[in-house]
Amino acid sequence: MTKVLLRALAGETLPTPPIWMMRQAGRYLPEYRATRAKAGDFLSLCYNPELAAEVTLQPIRRFGFDAAILFADILLVPQALGADLWFVTGEGPRLSTITDAKGVGALKPVEDIHEKLSPIYETLRILSGELPKETALIGFAGAPWTVATYMVAGRGTPDQGPAHAFKTADRAAFSALIDRITEATILYLSAQIEAGAEVVKLFDSWAGSLKGEDFDDFALQPARRIIAALKERHPGIPVIAFPRQAGERYIGFADATGADCVALDNSVSAEWAASKVQVSGCVQGNLAPRHMVTGGEELVSEAQRITRALRGGPHIFNLGHGITPDADPDNVARMIEAVRTA
Repeated sequence: MTKVLLRALAGETLPTPPIWMMRQAGRYLPEYRATRAKAGDFLSLCYNPELAAEVTLQPIRRFGFDAAILFADILLVPQALGADLWFVTGEGPRLSTITDAKGVGALKPVEDIHEKLSPIYETLRILSGELPKETALIGFAGAPWTVATYMVAGRGTPDQGPAHAFKTADRAAFSALIDRITEATILYLSAQIEAGAEVVKLFDSWAGSLKGEDFDDFALQPARRIIAALKERHPGIPVIAFPRQAGERYIGFADATGADCVALDNSVSAEWAASKVQVSGCVQGNLAPRHMVTGGEELVSEAQRITRALRGGPHIFNLGHGITPDADPDNVARMIEAVRTA
């Protein structure tokens, strides 16, 4: 096994951690903006395998990251289940809403998702043939709770209030929605693996708004179901879980779900993670994305502090969340140099 990302995910402690970035193919790169303009709009880019592969490859060519992550969007799954999806310029995604049991029942059968999502699998097949041999290929999906929050509200919300309200009003119907997304996600990620993904990641961007029993039922249990099903179908496939802003619930999350690596946001310190989370295996993270904007000596010192703090166990260097459109590509190069010379 020569790919350093796969070695870290297998539990190996490496002298220099593998590096990639959430949203590394994106608006901070001029070449991305040019390709997106050629596609016409964001969704057209997601569903055009040649162009989606091109934007996935751009940051690999520019920076030599140790992994490429499929260019797609977590909301393609609800669209494949029958939700209407569109993007409003400057505001983000919009979806038709599901607010009751009737809406859940009207969703398409999970087996039907592949018709809509087949271009995504083709993107992965292209990347499998074009990536450098040392670069790992990551597939991904949104975790069920996070996807559900968009399906209920029809858009991103600051507190996920509509999903919490649905969950409180009719827990059985909300659980049925989570189950449907969970089943679809298993099929989607399994197809990504068959198309060439060597690692898959579950993004639970809004996990932090779940507390107590709700966290167990709607963040932890769906992740466990997805990971168990994937490992049964594809023995040895590594899975990264990202229950963002889980705080103390990061502790034991890998053991409880079967995840090979837990990605950390930047609300927890690397030193805390080393003693509380890394004891269970690989961790990923967790430089604050703002450093990609501000740069300077603080970027270098923070990147090296995190690298040193997590040096005692398996670690993948990444940001605590996605790189922002206002980031400076020169700062990305500076970050990579800082980590590799720490």
